[in-house]
Amino acid sequence: MAKTKSAFFCRSCGFESPKWIGKCPGCSNWNTLAEEIKPSNANHAWKKSTRKIVEAKKISEIPDLQQQKLVLPDSELNLVLGGGLVSGAVVLLGGEPGIGKSTLLLQLALRTPGNILYVSGEESESQIKLRAERLGASNSNCAILTETLLENILNLVDEITPDILIIDSIQTIYSDALDATPGSVSQIRDCTGKLLQYAKENNVPVFLVGHITKDGAIAGPKLLEHMVDTVLQFEGDRHHAYRILRTLKNRFGSTQELGIYEMQGTGLIPVKNPSEIWLAQRDEPLSGIAISGVLEGMRPLLLEVQALVSSAVYGMPQRSATGFDLRRLNMLLAVLEKRCGFRLGQSDVFINLAGGLRLEDPALDLALMAAIMSSYHAEPLPLRCVFSGEVGLSGEVRAVQRIEQRISEAEKLGFTDIVLSKYNKIPDAKDRKIKIHTFGRVDEVFSWLFG
Repeated sequence: MAKTKSAFFCRSCGFESPKWIGKCPGCSNWNTLAEEIKPSNANHAWKKSTRKIVEAKKISEIPDLQQQKLVLPDSELNLVLGGGLVSGAVVLLGGEPGIGKSTLLLQLALRTPGNILYVSGEESESQIKLRAERLGASNSNCAILTETLLENILNLVDEITPDILIIDSIQTIYSDALDATPGSVSQIRDCTGKLLQYAKENNVPVFLVGHITKDGAIAGPKLLEHMVDTVLQFEGDRHHAYRILRTLKNRFGSTQELGIYEMQGTGLIPVKNPSEIWLAQRDEPLSGIAISGVLEGMRPLLLEVQALVSSAVYGMPQRSATGFDLRRLNMLLAVLEKRCGFRLGQSDVFINLAGGLRLEDPALDLALMAAIMSSYHAEPLPLRCVFSGEVGLSGEVRAVQRIEQRISEAEKLGFTDIVLSKYNKIPDAKDRKIKIHTFGRVDEVFSWLFG
């Protein structure tokens, strides 16, 4: 009997080492090598294939990719994928447990016409049917398979030839050709490679659900994200109803798009106008609240920025930011003190972006500083006013990109005023109903707001 050999594989990049080392030479990460059974040459016999004649095509003979895209019944997913699902594409969907990954793909399988094969390695058939009844959608051609052995899955796939294949999840799938345990680096890499080969040879799109680690990265080797065509990240707070679908990688479209869903009892419902859900309904103006016109990907949004400034009770002032970079908050507070003369050194400052969003758009700066000053003076800002501008270290209000979309979004939702940088090139529009106020410095904005 042959002796079983083992090796150490990096969980981040898949680097193989005959012995354990602290720092991976492949990705320079520490303590990422784990011992696994090394497959023998006999176990890899299934990988060998007969040679076939190949030929190159002229670029003029290659069909247009746009004609090969399948338009899905989910408008948000179509937007994120770049207009539809490409034949033969492998899409990796990652997210925290309970965020709704299985629900999103199951309702896609139930609402998409054609032969769909949904493979689950985590739930039983009765559990999946119970969820399908709750979603209220039906597709008589949607087949459910509860299996974790890759060879059995591929055998069934060859029989029914599905139009779309869904694997939930890739960490539960294993192959008999490998001695490693399911979820190990070698199992994930080899199973994904075999599914990728099937997708390209048969022009069948494949969805893979991926678990994530405590650091928020997709579990398994980093090579997994390089192998697939598209990587989607499903985000959100399980205690809130709204979910965000981001694109981390897309070979067939832009990575700047995002989809927004609302989790309801009947499944994930696409949100048509996301700005309205993040704007609180207030009957009277309140201090410390400003509306910012931001961009999340390619989509303009209006977001409520909340600030609270109070005296430091314990001597050491606190700085807290939810949904905003704390280091940038400290920088903006320094600009307020140095350039505008406001003494906030002995005050606690708390910042919150309403709705659980986390954004990095620099256009948030102006609204955040206006909200801080509103709370500091205990004076509310104009109720129907939007702020959109980046603030520099010298106190200047800098221009932001795609300003026309921000103005149009504010005007569409009934706002009457918008504060921008005077360095923005604003197109002329005769029928524009919103009034535009432009300033070059932050102190000029505060003089206009508070006199």
